[in-house]
Amino acid sequence: MAPMTSSPSTASWGAFAAAEPVFADTVRRRFQLYKHHVLATLRADGSPRVTGLEADFRFDELLLGMMPDSRKALDLRRDPRFALHANPGPDAEMNDGDVRVSGRAVEITDPEVIARFIEEATPPEPFHLFRAELTEVVRVGLDGDFLVVESWRPGQPLRTARRK
Repeated sequence: MAPMTSSPSTASWGAFAAAEPVFADTVRRRFQLYKHHVLATLRADGSPRVTGLEADFRFDELLLGMMPDSRKALDLRRDPRFALHANPGPDAEMNDGDVRVSGRAVEITDPEVIARFIEEATPPEPFHLFRAELTEVVRVGLDGDFLVVESWRPGQPLRTARRK
């Protein structure tokens, strides 16, 4: 499969993982704790739409699959900006922190990539498949009495802020 490139202000999941492997692993593991997450897209009038979504980490990419002609897919085709918030879990503890990614969703139309995805993931067909081009990755957690905010943007080092 040919490498998937990103624009200078975005990064693929693979580029993020290469730049910050420990943080990327923490974020990926947090998303993989639960199957369903919350996707925010923009409606045609600019107002937000929030829907459920399964995130898939495959081919060194963060992939977003959805039913054909779903509102979220149509939103992303019109305006690719999105935010994806990891499922916070069943209780108020959030021991693994709060994780979210933002960026641009690029629809995958390459038949070879689609075929490979179908072979490996066996999704219900038909479907839309998007790859995430990241503009920001954030994790908020607790360390004792401190709120710890870790954030990463393409081309910048991981930033960590501790607040009491």
